[in-house]
This record gives sequence, C-alpha cells and structure tokens, in this order.
Amino acid sequence: MAFISSSSPYQRVRRSTSEIMLLVLLCLIPGIFLQSYFFGLGNLLQILLASTVALLSETLILILRKRPILSTIKDGSALLTGVLIAIAIPPLAPWWIAVIGTVFAVIFVKQLYGGLGQNIFNPAMAAYVLLLISFPVQMTTWIPVQSLHPFSLTVMDQINALFTGFTLDGYSVAQISTSIDGLTMATPLDTARNALNSGKTISEIFNSPEYKASSWQAIEWVNLGFLIGGLILLYKRVILWYIPIAFLAGISIFSFIAFAYNPDLNISPLFHLFSGATMLGAFFILTDPVTASTTVKGRIFYGVLAALIVVVIRNIGGYPDALAFAVLLANMCVPFIDYYTQPKVYGRGR
Repeated sequence: MAFISSSSPYQRVRRSTSEIMLLVLLCLIPGIFLQSYFFGLGNLLQILLASTVALLSETLILILRKRPILSTIKDGSALLTGVLIAIAIPPLAPWWIAVIGTVFAVIFVKQLYGGLGQNIFNPAMAAYVLLLISFPVQMTTWIPVQSLHPFSLTVMDQINALFTGFTLDGYSVAQISTSIDGLTMATPLDTARNALNSGKTISEIFNSPEYKASSWQAIEWVNLGFLIGGLILLYKRVILWYIPIAFLAGISIFSFIAFAYNPDLNISPLFHLFSGATMLGAFFILTDPVTASTTVKGRIFYGVLAALIVVVIRNIGGYPDALAFAVLLANMCVPFIDYYTQPKVYGRGR
C-alpha cells in the first residue's frame, strides 16, 4: 500500500456556489409543496414565471456589462432569488407583480452593485418591500385554502387568472379571495392586525369567524415545511446555527415579554413563530452569506436585531408581517455589527 503524505494545513473541500444554491433550492421543496397543496398550483406558476424572468434579467444585464454569462447563470443565485420572490407573493397576484419584483431584485439590487457577493441588501426582500409599498392591494389579496374555495379552480383557471385577472368562467381574483362563508380572506397576521386596530382583544380575535377562516392551520403547516428544510440545511452545514437560533429565540423572548405585559393586545410567541414568513426568514433569508454578518458574535446580534424589529412592527407597526423590513434594516447594520464584533488578532493583546 502506498501512503501519500502532505504538509499541513489540512482543509475540507468546500462546496461551490452552485452546489450551495442547489441545496438551498432542494430544501425549499417541503415548504413549497405544502404551500401549493393548501393554496393551489398558482404558487408553482409564480415560481416558474419568476425563475424565467430572473434568468433572462441576469442574462441581459451581463450582456450589457460585458461579463461572462454561462458561468454566472450556472451559480444559481438568480434562480434562487426568483423562487424566493414567488414564494412571498400571493399565488394569483397579476403576472406583472412577479416580473417587476424579479427584474428589480436581479438588476437593481444585485447586478448594479456588482453582482453576487457585492450587494448590500437581500435582493428578494428588497423586491418584496418595493412591491408591497407600490402595489398593496395586489400584494395582500390572498386566496383561501382549497377547502374554502367558493369556486372550483382548475389549472387553466389559475393560469387565466394569473395573466388576465379572471378565471375561464369570468370570476375575478377578488371573488376567488372570498371564502365559502362570504368572508374576505387574509393571512392570520393580517386578521389579527386589523382586529386589534378595531379594538378587539386577542381572545375575541381567536374566536371570531374571520380568524377561523384565515388559513391559520395552513400557514402553520407551511412554516413547518420550511422548518424541516432549514433543519436539513443545518445538518448539511450549508448554514450555521447562530442566525436562525438567535432569530427564533429573539422572537420568542420579545414576543413573550409583550404578551406577558398585555396578553389582550399582544399575540403569543407560538403565534409569532408559526405565522407569516418566520421560518422562511430564519433559515433561508437571514442566513444569506452575502448580506448577513460574518463574525460569530455578529451573527447572533444580527439575528436578535432582526427578531426585535419583527416583533415591534408586528405588534405596533402598520404592516402585519415585518420580516422583509427587518431583513433590510438588519442588512444596513451589518457593517457596524461586523466592525464592533470582529475577533481580536492573536498576539496583539487587548
């Protein structure tokens, strides 16, 4: 037997960018599957549309910048951005919502800053905030879970609604977004926020017909799907535990403090953890290696800061789910966090 000896240091083989992006996309599948199961195939149509636009947008800007096209496209970052945008928008939002958001994310947030590794903001979350502020009606028109659909929707109905705003039978998206009981559908966070603003207490909200029709159990399952995918990322060491654990622990602690202070006006920690985009944000958004903090202590501070912003905006702000705003504000603080949490160089003293 021949033994090959080599000098130190010994390092593990690192994954390429394309391998990391592929693993992240694969780990999104459980959450996407559950989202499509409960809310229909419109979710998959949005993913297909946004992914195609992302690849075309990246190709166009690379041609204009005279940069290599194939190697950049193959890294999978543009594709992942498109998928994340599609997950965040309503399944039957107009086709131009996905197009505008994806073009803005890839060209203006990513490529105009220099491409992958140079952008200071998370592209998908920057696009989501742009869409939410610019088109609030389209971005908050969610359809009910399939068991509560007032009309039977085929795949062709959903395709037609995506591109024309109407099903083949002439029903509008607004009509589809009304449950069998005649209640206008909203996410659980939307329902809780609107009810609190009208003077209702938490107990009254949970017992109201609006809340019972708000797809709370479906949102729980979708969050569970993204949690499973996130745990796989941790197991595969694609991401480290610092940011997701700090974020989820921060949400639990801050929401518990608010809930203990006034349980009639603040929702419980469990509601925070399994509502909105909490699990998606914890494992797939905040852990973006380009826009997140790079030091060990910094990652913990980064996750806790994002959690604080989420709880504050959800409890007293004007938007029901604050993840995108929290991510962008935390991205802005990353240089400051990294500067004050960088480890001391060995041998330099205090």
